[in-house]
Amino acid sequence: MSETVKTAVPVEEVESGPKPRSVRVVLMALMIAMLLAMLDNMIIGTAMPTIVGELGGLEHLSWVVTAYTLATAASTPIWGKIGDMYGRKGSFLVSIVIFLIGSVLSGMAQDMGQLIGFRAVQGLGAGGLMVGVMAIIGDLIPPRERGKYQGMMAGVMALAMIGGPLVGGTITDHMGWRWSFYINLPLGAVALAMVSAVLHLPKKRSKSKIDYLGAALLTIAITSTVLVTTWGGTEYAWGSVEVLGLIAVGIASTAAFLYVETKAAEPIMPLHIFRSRNFTLMSVIGFLVGFAMFGGVLYLPLFQQAVQGASATNSGLLLLPMLLSMMLVSLIAGRVTTNSGKYKIFPIVGGAFMVVGLFLLATMDTDTSRLVSGVYMAVLGAGLGFLMQITMLVAQNSVEMKDMGVASSSATLFRTLGGSFGVALMGSLFTTQVTDTMVERQGAQAAAAAGSAQLDAASLAKLPEAVRDAYQHAVAAGTHSAFLLGAAVAVLGFVAAWFVKEVPLRGAGPTPQDTPAH
Repeated sequence: MSETVKTAVPVEEVESGPKPRSVRVVLMALMIAMLLAMLDNMIIGTAMPTIVGELGGLEHLSWVVTAYTLATAASTPIWGKIGDMYGRKGSFLVSIVIFLIGSVLSGMAQDMGQLIGFRAVQGLGAGGLMVGVMAIIGDLIPPRERGKYQGMMAGVMALAMIGGPLVGGTITDHMGWRWSFYINLPLGAVALAMVSAVLHLPKKRSKSKIDYLGAALLTIAITSTVLVTTWGGTEYAWGSVEVLGLIAVGIASTAAFLYVETKAAEPIMPLHIFRSRNFTLMSVIGFLVGFAMFGGVLYLPLFQQAVQGASATNSGLLLLPMLLSMMLVSLIAGRVTTNSGKYKIFPIVGGAFMVVGLFLLATMDTDTSRLVSGVYMAVLGAGLGFLMQITMLVAQNSVEMKDMGVASSSATLFRTLGGSFGVALMGSLFTTQVTDTMVERQGAQAAAAAGSAQLDAASLAKLPEAVRDAYQHAVAAGTHSAFLLGAAVAVLGFVAAWFVKEVPLRGAGPTPQDTPAH
């Protein structure tokens, strides 16, 4: 690389032998920061009914999540570029502070409008948290060694998905919903203190100006895309003026952004990183991983609550087979990558498992037992485990060190956008199929009655038996369509994985550190 990166310890020490204590402490702080960003939405989801009950504004409920998601997605590439230009440590600490300020303000919100605005502030910080974690790990740990820590990152994700709803319910019931936001403060304070004390990265000062026009156009493009996937088929019909207008704005701003990036002295997302075949393929596969994962996380609990009679309170535990499988496989894949330096097989095998897992989930019906659905989830989890961290690892290995931030932010952004598309498209199919099946079995009146019911087992039990039976078949039909779409999309990821080129990981033997992988 043209740039020498000073880490908490010399790179040679990082590459061999046990990790020095300073690096382990930094990694622990980074995992806490990652947990902050991931845990927040899981906790808030459980607290939302109570929040709406106190603040009102039910019609704006979706914006509490959308504002956070939009701000996170739009700020992600900007945080990555700022870290590359002015130094990773400073930008990361600032993002933690912004996230904590947003958390405090959200906890103090007096109405739904304030809460939505403060959640956007939180989202701005969250974008920097995720990118900062990935980019700093990219600076500290050579790609060859990085595989060892995949299990740690997958474990944090599993902890957030399983523990978030349980923690959110407990906090809301015993301390009040405002503490769902305040709980971030002690975790954030620990991360701030640890990163400030132990992480030592060089301070950078770029003479170039930030590409403000590119950042603005990219923000408009991302906002339009997320709003299309959020509103399409729910708030507005897919053919409505609003949705078609957003699509037009998205296409125009994307085209303008690409043009501006070819002229900017210091582009917010340098297009030359996409000349690397591996980087482009990892962006595509990351998008598809987000599509499958977020769709699965959303619709599996719906199926288990409505069809299998599981309790909504334990919604995080319902995903345990998928998450444990993902964590275990990610840990094994990481160890093998570190020991062998080989990784091409993992996107291929992961893509195959993801296709098979989603197809198996699409076969579930009203007679499917929890054991069988658990096995199907474990297959999907294995696919995600092979893919989740490998996509980031290969993406980072495919660029020069000076582009580590934008590479990390771009990979994160594509996964986020994949999740938005997955939830929207699978959701549209799910809703349409549920309504059509209910009308076919019980008529429009019963469909309307079931549609107004909560999806938890207790509320479904109050429906007439014939309506309840029809609704369970409708939900099974809806999840069938949603997961079948997921499986079809996952096939693209499996095909893309075959074109990945096995480029030696930096830190693996004689590979020169200053040669970008293409």
